[in-house]
Amino acid sequence: MNHLLPLLVALPVLGALVPFGLGRRFPALSRRATAVVLLGQVGLAVAVVAGVAANGSLTYVVGGLPAAVGIGLLADQVSSLFVLFVAVAAATLYVTVRTDPTGSTDALWLLFVAGLTGIAVTADVFNLYVFLEIAGLAAYALVASRRGPTAALAALHYLLVGTVGATFYLLGVGYLYVATGTLAMADLGPALARVGYDSPLVGAAFLLVVLGLGVKLALFPLHTWKPDAYAAAETDVAALLATLGSTIPGYALVRLTFDVFTVEFLATVSLVRTGLLIAGVVSTVVGGYLTLRQSNVRRLLSYSSVLQFGLIVVGIGLATPAAVTAVIVLLVANGIAKGGLFVAAGVFEREFGAYTVAEYAGRARDRPVLAAAVAIAFTSLVGLPPTVGFAGKWYLAVAAVAVGEWIVAAVVLLSTLLSLTYAARVVEQLYLSPAPADETVAADGGAGATRPVSAVAVAVVVLSAVATVVLGLGSTAFAEWIAPVVEGWV
Repeated sequence: MNHLLPLLVALPVLGALVPFGLGRRFPALSRRATAVVLLGQVGLAVAVVAGVAANGSLTYVVGGLPAAVGIGLLADQVSSLFVLFVAVAAATLYVTVRTDPTGSTDALWLLFVAGLTGIAVTADVFNLYVFLEIAGLAAYALVASRRGPTAALAALHYLLVGTVGATFYLLGVGYLYVATGTLAMADLGPALARVGYDSPLVGAAFLLVVLGLGVKLALFPLHTWKPDAYAAAETDVAALLATLGSTIPGYALVRLTFDVFTVEFLATVSLVRTGLLIAGVVSTVVGGYLTLRQSNVRRLLSYSSVLQFGLIVVGIGLATPAAVTAVIVLLVANGIAKGGLFVAAGVFEREFGAYTVAEYAGRARDRPVLAAAVAIAFTSLVGLPPTVGFAGKWYLAVAAVAVGEWIVAAVVLLSTLLSLTYAARVVEQLYLSPAPADETVAADGGAGATRPVSAVAVAVVVLSAVATVVLGLGSTAFAEWIAPVVEGWV
Protein backbone atom coordinates (compact mmCIF):
# COMPACT_ATOMS: atom_id res chain seq x y z
CA MET A 1 0.00 0.00 0.00
CA ASN A 2 2.86 2.44 0.71
CA HIS A 3 3.75 2.70 -2.97
CA LEU A 4 0.37 4.29 -3.59
CA LEU A 5 1.49 7.51 -1.90
CA PRO A 6 3.85 8.72 -4.64
CA LEU A 7 1.27 7.67 -7.25
CA LEU A 8 -1.23 10.05 -5.63
CA VAL A 9 0.97 12.97 -6.66
CA ALA A 10 2.48 11.49 -9.83
CA LEU A 11 -0.83 10.56 -11.49
CA PRO A 12 -2.31 14.10 -11.77
CA VAL A 13 1.10 15.61 -12.60
CA LEU A 14 1.72 13.20 -15.45
CA GLY A 15 -1.95 13.25 -16.38
CA ALA A 16 -1.73 17.03 -16.88
CA LEU A 17 0.47 16.37 -19.91
CA VAL A 18 -2.39 14.62 -21.67
CA PRO A 19 -4.87 17.52 -22.00
CA PHE A 20 -1.99 19.91 -22.58
CA GLY A 21 -0.91 17.84 -25.57
CA LEU A 22 -4.31 16.76 -26.89
CA GLY A 23 -6.48 19.74 -26.02
CA ARG A 24 -6.19 21.76 -29.22
CA ARG A 25 -6.48 18.98 -31.81
CA PHE A 26 -8.65 16.45 -29.95
CA PRO A 27 -10.72 18.34 -27.35
CA ALA A 28 -13.28 15.59 -26.79
CA LEU A 29 -10.57 12.96 -26.28
CA SER A 30 -8.70 15.35 -24.00
CA ARG A 31 -11.76 15.85 -21.82
CA ARG A 32 -12.36 12.11 -21.52
CA ALA A 33 -8.72 11.50 -20.67
CA THR A 34 -8.81 14.16 -17.95
CA ALA A 35 -11.94 12.60 -16.48
CA VAL A 36 -10.25 9.19 -16.48
CA VAL A 37 -7.23 10.62 -14.63
CA LEU A 38 -9.46 12.23 -12.01
CA LEU A 39 -11.48 9.05 -11.54
CA GLY A 40 -8.22 7.13 -11.26
CA GLN A 41 -7.19 9.58 -8.53
CA VAL A 42 -10.39 8.75 -6.66
CA GLY A 43 -9.54 5.06 -6.91
CA LEU A 44 -6.06 5.66 -5.52
CA ALA A 45 -7.46 7.77 -2.68
CA VAL A 46 -9.96 5.07 -1.75
CA ALA A 47 -7.17 2.48 -1.77
CA VAL A 48 -5.06 4.65 0.53
CA VAL A 49 -7.94 5.11 2.97
CA ALA A 50 -8.51 1.35 2.94
CA GLY A 51 -4.79 0.80 3.55
CA VAL A 52 -4.82 3.17 6.53
CA ALA A 53 -7.92 1.45 7.90
CA ALA A 54 -6.25 -1.96 7.62
CA ASN A 55 -2.65 -1.18 8.56
CA GLY A 56 -2.54 2.23 10.26
CA SER A 57 -0.33 5.05 9.01
CA LEU A 58 1.44 4.57 5.68
CA THR A 59 4.85 6.11 5.00
CA TYR A 60 7.07 6.32 1.94
CA VAL A 61 10.36 8.04 1.12
CA VAL A 62 10.89 8.65 -2.59
CA GLY A 63 14.05 6.98 -3.85
CA GLY A 64 14.62 5.09 -0.61
CA LEU A 65 16.72 7.91 0.83
CA PRO A 66 16.86 8.59 4.57
CA ALA A 67 13.75 10.45 5.70
CA ALA A 68 15.81 13.42 6.91
CA VAL A 69 16.99 14.21 3.37
CA GLY A 70 14.48 12.40 1.15
CA ILE A 71 11.00 13.34 0.00
CA GLY A 72 8.89 11.82 2.74
CA LEU A 73 5.19 11.04 2.36
CA LEU A 74 2.69 10.11 5.06
CA ALA A 75 -0.94 9.02 5.10
CA ASP A 76 -2.76 8.60 8.40
CA GLN A 77 -6.39 8.80 9.45
CA VAL A 78 -6.47 12.59 9.01
CA SER A 79 -4.35 13.11 5.91
CA SER A 80 -6.01 10.21 4.05
CA LEU A 81 -9.37 11.83 4.73
CA PHE A 82 -8.28 15.03 2.98
CA VAL A 83 -6.68 13.08 0.12
CA LEU A 84 -10.05 11.44 -0.48
CA PHE A 85 -11.85 14.77 -0.16
CA VAL A 86 -9.61 16.40 -2.78
CA ALA A 87 -9.99 13.52 -5.23
CA VAL A 88 -13.77 13.17 -4.91
CA ALA A 89 -14.49 16.91 -5.02
CA ALA A 90 -12.22 17.58 -8.02
CA ALA A 91 -13.58 14.63 -10.00
CA THR A 92 -17.23 15.38 -9.18
CA LEU A 93 -16.99 19.04 -10.15
CA TYR A 94 -15.09 18.23 -13.33
CA VAL A 95 -17.53 15.68 -14.71
CA THR A 96 -20.63 17.66 -13.73
CA VAL A 97 -20.14 21.44 -13.91
CA ARG A 98 -16.89 21.98 -15.81
CA THR A 99 -17.58 24.73 -18.36
CA ASP A 100 -14.22 25.39 -20.02
CA PRO A 101 -12.62 22.02 -20.80
CA THR A 102 -9.73 23.31 -22.90
CA GLY A 103 -6.42 21.51 -22.85
CA SER A 104 -4.53 24.16 -20.90
CA THR A 105 -7.19 24.71 -18.26
CA ASP A 106 -7.73 20.97 -17.78
CA ALA A 107 -3.99 20.65 -17.20
CA LEU A 108 -4.22 23.41 -14.59
CA TRP A 109 -7.14 21.59 -12.95
CA LEU A 110 -5.00 18.44 -12.61
CA LEU A 111 -1.98 20.39 -11.34
CA PHE A 112 -4.20 22.01 -8.71
CA VAL A 113 -5.26 18.53 -7.58
CA ALA A 114 -1.63 17.38 -7.52
CA GLY A 115 -0.55 20.34 -5.41
CA LEU A 116 -3.33 19.92 -2.86
CA THR A 117 -2.80 16.16 -2.66
CA GLY A 118 0.91 16.77 -2.10
CA ILE A 119 0.10 19.14 0.76
CA ALA A 120 -2.04 16.44 2.34
CA VAL A 121 0.55 13.66 2.19
CA THR A 122 3.90 15.42 2.49
CA ALA A 123 6.02 14.75 5.57
CA ASP A 124 8.48 17.58 4.87
CA VAL A 125 7.91 21.29 5.54
CA PHE A 126 9.85 22.45 2.47
CA ASN A 127 8.03 20.12 0.11
CA LEU A 128 4.81 21.45 1.58
CA TYR A 129 5.91 24.86 0.28
CA VAL A 130 6.56 23.36 -3.16
CA PHE A 131 3.10 21.83 -3.28
CA LEU A 132 1.55 25.08 -2.01
CA GLU A 133 3.14 26.88 -4.93
CA ILE A 134 2.02 24.26 -7.47
CA ALA A 135 -1.57 24.55 -6.25
CA GLY A 136 -1.33 28.34 -5.99
CA LEU A 137 0.01 28.92 -9.48
CA ALA A 138 -2.63 26.62 -10.94
CA ALA A 139 -5.35 28.47 -9.01
CA TYR A 140 -4.18 31.90 -10.19
CA ALA A 141 -4.21 30.75 -13.79
CA LEU A 142 -7.62 29.09 -13.45
CA VAL A 143 -9.13 32.35 -12.20
CA ALA A 144 -7.51 34.22 -15.11
CA SER A 145 -8.85 31.67 -17.62
CA ARG A 146 -12.18 33.49 -17.61
CA ARG A 147 -11.62 36.08 -20.28
CA GLY A 148 -11.97 39.77 -19.43
CA PRO A 149 -10.33 42.50 -17.36
CA THR A 150 -12.22 41.67 -14.16
CA ALA A 151 -10.90 38.11 -14.05
CA ALA A 152 -7.40 39.24 -15.04
CA LEU A 153 -7.30 41.85 -12.27
CA ALA A 154 -8.68 39.42 -9.70
CA ALA A 155 -6.11 36.79 -10.71
CA LEU A 156 -3.30 39.35 -10.46
CA HIS A 157 -4.48 40.36 -6.98
CA TYR A 158 -4.67 36.69 -6.01
CA LEU A 159 -1.17 36.11 -7.41
CA LEU A 160 0.42 39.05 -5.60
CA VAL A 161 -1.16 38.32 -2.22
CA GLY A 162 -0.57 34.58 -2.59
CA THR A 163 3.09 35.15 -3.41
CA VAL A 164 3.52 37.26 -0.28
CA GLY A 165 1.90 34.50 1.77
CA ALA A 166 4.12 31.83 0.25
CA THR A 167 7.17 33.99 0.95
CA PHE A 168 6.21 34.30 4.61
CA TYR A 169 5.81 30.55 4.82
CA LEU A 170 9.17 29.91 3.15
CA LEU A 171 10.89 32.31 5.55
CA GLY A 172 9.35 30.35 8.42
CA VAL A 173 10.73 27.13 6.96
CA GLY A 174 14.15 28.79 6.75
CA TYR A 175 14.04 29.70 10.44
CA LEU A 176 13.06 26.13 11.28
CA TYR A 177 16.02 24.77 9.37
CA VAL A 178 18.44 27.25 10.96
CA ALA A 179 17.15 26.28 14.41
CA THR A 180 17.10 22.49 13.94
CA GLY A 181 19.05 21.46 10.83
CA THR A 182 16.16 19.34 9.52
CA LEU A 183 13.00 19.77 7.47
CA ALA A 184 11.34 16.41 8.14
CA MET A 185 8.18 16.85 10.21
CA ALA A 186 8.86 13.74 12.29
CA ASP A 187 12.27 15.11 13.31
CA LEU A 188 11.27 18.74 13.79
CA GLY A 189 9.05 18.15 16.83
CA PRO A 190 11.80 16.63 19.05
CA ALA A 191 14.40 19.02 17.60
CA LEU A 192 12.35 22.10 18.49
CA ALA A 193 11.94 20.80 22.03
CA ARG A 194 15.73 20.53 22.33
CA VAL A 195 16.21 24.04 20.94
CA GLY A 196 13.69 25.40 23.43
CA TYR A 197 10.17 26.59 22.69
CA ASP A 198 10.99 30.05 23.98
CA SER A 199 13.76 30.48 21.38
CA PRO A 200 13.24 33.58 19.18
CA LEU A 201 13.93 31.41 16.13
CA VAL A 202 11.10 29.04 17.00
CA GLY A 203 8.67 31.86 17.76
CA ALA A 204 9.55 33.70 14.54
CA ALA A 205 9.18 30.49 12.51
CA PHE A 206 5.71 29.85 13.90
CA LEU A 207 4.59 33.44 13.30
CA LEU A 208 5.78 33.37 9.69
CA VAL A 209 4.20 29.99 8.99
CA VAL A 210 0.87 31.16 10.42
CA LEU A 211 1.01 34.39 8.39
CA GLY A 212 1.80 32.49 5.21
CA LEU A 213 -0.99 29.98 5.64
CA GLY A 214 -3.31 32.69 6.99
CA VAL A 215 -3.17 34.31 3.56
CA LYS A 216 -4.24 31.02 1.96
CA LEU A 217 -7.07 30.70 4.50
CA ALA A 218 -8.10 34.33 3.92
CA LEU A 219 -8.19 35.25 7.60
CA PHE A 220 -8.95 38.88 8.40
CA PRO A 221 -7.15 41.12 7.43
CA LEU A 222 -5.44 38.82 4.89
CA HIS A 223 -8.72 38.05 3.12
CA THR A 224 -9.02 40.72 0.43
CA TRP A 225 -8.06 38.49 -2.50
CA LYS A 226 -10.79 35.90 -1.97
CA PRO A 227 -14.04 37.77 -2.75
CA ASP A 228 -12.60 39.25 -5.95
CA ALA A 229 -11.17 35.93 -7.16
CA TYR A 230 -14.24 33.85 -6.39
CA ALA A 231 -16.62 36.41 -7.88
CA ALA A 232 -14.58 36.77 -11.09
CA ALA A 233 -13.88 33.07 -11.77
CA GLU A 234 -16.01 30.75 -13.86
CA THR A 235 -18.57 28.82 -11.80
CA ASP A 236 -16.69 25.53 -11.97
CA VAL A 237 -13.40 27.16 -10.92
CA ALA A 238 -15.07 29.14 -8.14
CA ALA A 239 -16.70 25.96 -6.83
CA LEU A 240 -13.39 24.07 -6.96
CA LEU A 241 -11.55 26.83 -5.11
CA ALA A 242 -14.33 27.27 -2.56
CA THR A 243 -14.33 23.56 -1.83
CA LEU A 244 -10.59 22.95 -1.65
CA GLY A 245 -8.56 26.14 -2.05
CA SER A 246 -8.54 27.09 1.64
CA THR A 247 -9.57 23.74 3.11
CA ILE A 248 -6.28 21.98 2.44
CA PRO A 249 -4.06 24.88 3.63
CA GLY A 250 -6.26 24.80 6.74
CA TYR A 251 -5.36 21.16 7.20
CA ALA A 252 -1.68 22.10 6.70
CA LEU A 253 -1.91 24.68 9.49
CA VAL A 254 -3.37 22.04 11.82
CA ARG A 255 -0.70 19.51 10.87
CA LEU A 256 2.20 21.92 11.33
CA THR A 257 0.88 23.32 14.61
CA PHE A 258 0.40 19.99 16.33
CA ASP A 259 2.78 17.67 14.49
CA VAL A 260 5.76 20.03 14.17
CA PHE A 261 5.50 22.75 16.81
CA THR A 262 3.38 20.52 19.11
CA VAL A 263 0.88 21.34 21.83
CA GLU A 264 3.76 21.75 24.31
CA PHE A 265 4.89 24.81 22.34
CA LEU A 266 1.45 26.37 22.70
CA ALA A 267 1.40 25.55 26.41
CA THR A 268 4.92 26.93 27.00
CA VAL A 269 4.53 30.12 24.99
CA SER A 270 1.14 31.29 26.20
CA LEU A 271 1.39 34.45 24.09
CA VAL A 272 1.19 32.33 20.93
CA ARG A 273 -1.95 30.55 22.09
CA THR A 274 -3.52 33.87 23.11
CA GLY A 275 -2.58 35.37 19.74
CA LEU A 276 -4.28 32.50 17.88
CA LEU A 277 -7.44 32.92 19.92
CA ILE A 278 -7.53 36.67 19.36
CA ALA A 279 -6.86 36.32 15.61
CA GLY A 280 -9.58 33.68 15.34
CA VAL A 281 -12.13 35.70 17.31
CA VAL A 282 -11.44 38.88 15.30
CA SER A 283 -11.70 37.03 11.99
CA THR A 284 -14.96 35.42 13.08
CA VAL A 285 -16.61 38.65 14.20
CA VAL A 286 -15.32 40.88 11.39
CA GLY A 287 -15.98 38.18 8.80
CA GLY A 288 -19.57 37.93 9.99
CA TYR A 289 -20.00 41.71 9.83
CA LEU A 290 -18.54 41.91 6.31
CA THR A 291 -20.76 39.05 5.15
CA LEU A 292 -23.88 40.84 6.34
CA ARG A 293 -22.97 43.85 4.18
CA GLN A 294 -22.81 41.90 0.91
CA SER A 295 -25.53 41.92 -1.71
CA ASN A 296 -23.71 39.85 -4.36
CA VAL A 297 -24.20 36.17 -3.52
CA ARG A 298 -20.72 35.01 -4.52
CA ARG A 299 -19.10 37.74 -2.43
CA LEU A 300 -21.40 36.89 0.48
CA LEU A 301 -20.25 33.27 0.33
CA SER A 302 -16.61 34.36 0.08
CA TYR A 303 -16.79 36.66 3.08
CA SER A 304 -18.56 33.98 5.11
CA SER A 305 -15.37 31.92 4.75
CA VAL A 306 -13.53 34.60 6.73
CA LEU A 307 -15.92 33.82 9.59
CA GLN A 308 -15.64 30.05 9.17
CA PHE A 309 -11.85 29.99 9.10
CA GLY A 310 -11.76 32.31 12.09
CA LEU A 311 -13.52 29.54 14.02
CA ILE A 312 -10.94 27.08 12.77
CA VAL A 313 -8.08 29.21 14.13
CA VAL A 314 -9.96 29.51 17.42
CA GLY A 315 -10.07 25.71 17.60
CA ILE A 316 -6.34 25.49 16.96
CA GLY A 317 -5.74 28.00 19.75
CA LEU A 318 -7.84 25.99 22.22
CA ALA A 319 -5.63 22.97 21.49
CA THR A 320 -7.74 20.25 23.14
CA PRO A 321 -8.87 16.96 21.57
CA ALA A 322 -12.44 18.24 21.19
CA ALA A 323 -11.23 21.51 19.66
CA VAL A 324 -8.93 19.84 17.13
CA THR A 325 -11.72 17.42 16.22
CA ALA A 326 -13.96 20.45 15.71
CA VAL A 327 -11.37 22.05 13.42
CA ILE A 328 -11.16 19.01 11.15
CA VAL A 329 -14.94 18.60 11.06
CA LEU A 330 -15.44 22.30 10.27
CA LEU A 331 -12.87 22.17 7.46
CA VAL A 332 -14.79 19.38 5.76
CA ALA A 333 -18.18 20.93 6.53
CA ASN A 334 -17.27 24.31 5.08
CA GLY A 335 -15.74 22.77 1.96
CA ILE A 336 -18.77 20.61 1.17
CA ALA A 337 -21.34 23.34 1.77
CA LYS A 338 -19.41 26.07 -0.05
CA GLY A 339 -18.81 23.92 -3.11
CA GLY A 340 -22.51 23.18 -3.43
CA LEU A 341 -23.51 26.79 -2.84
CA PHE A 342 -21.13 28.12 -5.49
CA VAL A 343 -22.52 25.63 -8.00
CA ALA A 344 -26.02 26.78 -7.03
CA ALA A 345 -24.97 30.40 -7.50
CA GLY A 346 -23.80 29.49 -10.99
CA VAL A 347 -27.16 27.88 -11.77
CA PHE A 348 -29.08 30.96 -10.66
CA GLU A 349 -26.74 33.23 -12.62
CA ARG A 350 -27.03 31.22 -15.82
CA GLU A 351 -30.73 30.46 -15.74
CA PHE A 352 -32.17 33.63 -14.20
CA GLY A 353 -29.41 36.21 -14.42
CA ALA A 354 -29.60 36.37 -10.60
CA TYR A 355 -26.35 37.62 -9.07
CA THR A 356 -27.59 39.41 -5.96
CA VAL A 357 -29.61 38.28 -2.97
CA ALA A 358 -32.56 40.44 -4.09
CA GLU A 359 -32.56 38.74 -7.50
CA TYR A 360 -33.17 35.37 -5.83
CA ALA A 361 -36.71 36.53 -5.02
CA GLY A 362 -39.26 33.79 -5.58
CA ARG A 363 -36.86 31.41 -7.31
CA ALA A 364 -37.90 28.53 -5.06
CA ARG A 365 -41.06 28.35 -7.15
CA ASP A 366 -39.01 27.80 -10.30
CA ARG A 367 -36.38 25.53 -8.79
CA PRO A 368 -37.85 23.94 -5.63
CA VAL A 369 -35.31 21.12 -5.37
CA LEU A 370 -32.36 23.46 -5.88
CA ALA A 371 -33.76 25.95 -3.36
CA ALA A 372 -34.22 23.20 -0.76
CA ALA A 373 -30.64 22.02 -1.25
CA VAL A 374 -29.39 25.60 -0.89
CA ALA A 375 -31.33 25.98 2.36
CA ILE A 376 -29.81 22.77 3.75
CA ALA A 377 -26.27 23.83 2.77
CA PHE A 378 -26.81 27.17 4.51
CA THR A 379 -28.11 25.27 7.54
CA SER A 380 -24.73 23.56 7.76
CA LEU A 381 -22.86 26.87 7.51
CA VAL A 382 -25.04 28.27 10.29
CA GLY A 383 -24.34 25.21 12.42
CA LEU A 384 -27.81 23.80 13.00
CA PRO A 385 -28.68 20.11 13.48
CA PRO A 386 -28.59 17.58 11.96
CA THR A 387 -25.81 18.85 9.69
CA VAL A 388 -22.06 18.34 9.95
CA GLY A 389 -21.66 22.08 10.54
CA PHE A 390 -23.59 21.67 13.76
CA ALA A 391 -21.30 18.83 14.83
CA GLY A 392 -18.21 20.98 14.28
CA LYS A 393 -19.59 23.97 16.19
CA TRP A 394 -20.82 21.72 18.98
CA TYR A 395 -17.36 20.19 19.47
CA LEU A 396 -15.85 23.69 19.45
CA ALA A 397 -18.32 25.08 21.98
CA VAL A 398 -17.83 22.08 24.27
CA ALA A 399 -14.04 22.53 24.04
CA ALA A 400 -14.29 26.23 24.93
CA VAL A 401 -16.53 25.57 27.93
CA ALA A 402 -14.34 22.70 29.14
CA VAL A 403 -11.27 24.96 29.45
CA GLY A 404 -13.22 27.94 30.76
CA GLU A 405 -12.83 30.13 27.66
CA TRP A 406 -16.21 31.78 28.02
CA ILE A 407 -15.50 34.58 25.58
CA VAL A 408 -14.64 32.02 22.93
CA ALA A 409 -17.82 30.08 23.70
CA ALA A 410 -19.79 33.32 23.32
CA VAL A 411 -18.10 34.01 19.96
CA VAL A 412 -19.06 30.54 18.72
CA LEU A 413 -22.66 31.36 19.62
CA LEU A 414 -22.33 34.79 18.00
CA SER A 415 -20.98 33.19 14.82
CA THR A 416 -24.11 31.07 14.65
CA LEU A 417 -26.33 34.14 14.99
CA LEU A 418 -24.35 36.05 12.35
CA SER A 419 -24.47 33.09 9.99
CA LEU A 420 -28.18 32.66 10.60
CA THR A 421 -28.75 36.31 9.70
CA TYR A 422 -27.00 36.21 6.33
CA ALA A 423 -28.33 32.75 5.47
CA ALA A 424 -31.88 33.81 6.36
CA ARG A 425 -31.62 36.72 3.92
CA VAL A 426 -30.99 34.34 1.03
CA VAL A 427 -33.55 31.73 2.07
CA GLU A 428 -36.17 34.41 2.75
CA GLN A 429 -35.72 35.78 -0.75
CA LEU A 430 -35.98 32.32 -2.27
CA TYR A 431 -39.16 31.32 -0.48
CA LEU A 432 -41.02 34.37 0.80
CA SER A 433 -40.37 37.21 -1.62
CA PRO A 434 -42.47 37.53 -4.78
CA ALA A 435 -40.80 36.71 -8.07
CA PRO A 436 -40.13 39.63 -10.44
CA ALA A 437 -42.66 40.31 -13.16
CA ASP A 438 -40.17 39.50 -15.97
CA GLU A 439 -38.78 36.07 -15.11
CA THR A 440 -36.72 35.50 -18.25
CA VAL A 441 -33.17 36.51 -19.03
CA ALA A 442 -31.07 36.39 -22.13
CA ALA A 443 -27.76 34.65 -22.60
CA ASP A 444 -25.97 37.84 -21.66
CA GLY A 445 -28.09 38.37 -18.55
CA GLY A 446 -30.53 40.86 -20.10
CA ALA A 447 -34.23 40.46 -20.85
CA GLY A 448 -35.13 37.64 -23.19
CA ALA A 449 -35.09 33.85 -23.27
CA THR A 450 -33.98 31.71 -20.33
CA ARG A 451 -30.88 29.53 -20.43
CA PRO A 452 -31.64 25.99 -19.26
CA VAL A 453 -29.17 24.47 -16.83
CA SER A 454 -28.13 20.83 -16.80
CA ALA A 455 -29.91 18.74 -14.20
CA VAL A 456 -26.51 17.35 -13.29
CA ALA A 457 -25.48 20.74 -11.84
CA VAL A 458 -28.60 20.74 -9.67
CA ALA A 459 -27.82 17.16 -8.64
CA VAL A 460 -24.38 18.27 -7.42
CA VAL A 461 -25.97 20.86 -5.13
CA VAL A 462 -28.40 18.24 -3.85
CA LEU A 463 -25.52 15.80 -3.27
CA SER A 464 -23.66 18.48 -1.32
CA ALA A 465 -26.71 19.11 0.87
CA VAL A 466 -27.25 15.40 1.46
CA ALA A 467 -23.57 14.98 2.36
CA THR A 468 -23.82 17.66 5.06
CA VAL A 469 -26.70 15.77 6.66
CA VAL A 470 -25.17 12.29 6.31
CA LEU A 471 -21.87 13.43 7.79
CA GLY A 472 -23.73 15.25 10.53
CA LEU A 473 -25.62 12.09 11.48
CA GLY A 474 -22.36 10.14 11.27
CA SER A 475 -20.24 12.72 13.10
CA THR A 476 -19.49 10.31 15.95
CA ALA A 477 -17.97 7.79 13.53
CA PHE A 478 -16.12 10.69 11.85
CA ALA A 479 -14.60 11.71 15.20
CA GLU A 480 -13.67 8.12 16.02
CA TRP A 481 -11.88 7.75 12.67
CA ILE A 482 -9.58 10.74 13.29
CA ALA A 483 -9.25 10.13 17.06
CA PRO A 484 -5.95 8.15 16.94
CA VAL A 485 -4.15 11.05 15.24
CA VAL A 486 -5.83 13.80 17.26
CA GLU A 487 -5.07 12.08 20.55
CA GLY A 488 -1.47 11.65 19.49
CA TRP A 489 -1.23 15.39 18.85
CA VAL A 490 -2.91 16.66 21.99
